[in-house]
Amino acid sequence: MKINGVPYRTIWLNDDGWSITVIDQTKLPHRFETKELKSAEDCAEAIRTMTVRGAPLIGATAAYGFAMALRDDASDEALEAACKMLGETRPTAINLRWALNEMASAVRNRPREERVAAAYKRAAVLCDEDVETCRRIGENGLKLIEQAAATKEKGETVNILTHCNAGWIACVDWGTALAPIYMAHDKGIPVHVWVDETRPRNQGASLTAFELGAHGVPHTIIADNAGGHLMQAGEVDLCIVGTDRVTANGDVANKIGTYLKALAAKDNGVPFHVALPYSTIDWTMKKGVGMIPIEERSPDELLKMTGRLPDGSLATVEIAAPGSPAANPGFDVTPARLVSGFITERGLCHASEAGLLTLYPEHKPK
Repeated sequence: MKINGVPYRTIWLNDDGWSITVIDQTKLPHRFETKELKSAEDCAEAIRTMTVRGAPLIGATAAYGFAMALRDDASDEALEAACKMLGETRPTAINLRWALNEMASAVRNRPREERVAAAYKRAAVLCDEDVETCRRIGENGLKLIEQAAATKEKGETVNILTHCNAGWIACVDWGTALAPIYMAHDKGIPVHVWVDETRPRNQGASLTAFELGAHGVPHTIIADNAGGHLMQAGEVDLCIVGTDRVTANGDVANKIGTYLKALAAKDNGVPFHVALPYSTIDWTMKKGVGMIPIEERSPDELLKMTGRLPDGSLATVEIAAPGSPAANPGFDVTPARLVSGFITERGLCHASEAGLLTLYPEHKPK
């Protein structure tokens, strides 16, 4: 995708052939800055502090962090230690564990002297595969938007509601939930996106609105609690969100507040779709409710907010009553029964184990 006319990915290998640069998402939308990561510890810190975020991008960053760790020590012990250290940074997104497993498998049976080169090669392939996977998700999700457009008068707008950020900033490029929207816009279909602010970190207001605006897609930021009202008023044609983990039965873990949007959509007959790559499916977990580990993040994310002052500088201010405690679960689980369907790189399917297996038959029990 492009920023100010310049094409970018969210992560790239530097000219030195071993360090990487990422877009610093904590500075958006007020500043576009990049950050060099030169060690596995740098990558872990970037994931932990949400300098990089979004399940696919977390996996890509961890993959390069793994490769950097092997530059210092390519032993089996160091390999396992790198997987443990990077894997503990974010507990909910399954892409992190998936990427580290892919990296370990690519090097584990190789001689030590070959491991670093093999690791960097595999990390690069994972990034390229993510771009292609998201492009295909976009093509398959485009069909749903075209169907919605076909029910309207010519030139009438398709209104889509999304939650959090599942665009190209959350992936290597294209994105998951936003990829179909970009393709519809580029095809000339009139689309408008209702962008949930997504408290407490405001990934919708800060990131989704930023990238939609940069691409020229009409959008409006709304308070998280406004979605149900808009659905009641007939102002939402469909919802498309991303996900950090989908269990074998079709339950969906995504940014906190997704469950409430799915409930409102169900009550108002609004289709609620989840866009995901194959790497987000956790086939080892039979259901999500009560099973998926939910990350509990710092209370400061809820009690404070960062914004831009009139002089252009950034400042963090307290917004809550002094001394009041806060609980900050980062994710919730939407039961499969509330999901209209999945948008994947292999096509569209019902949100159920049977539906997933129609697209991924290699995971059928032997």
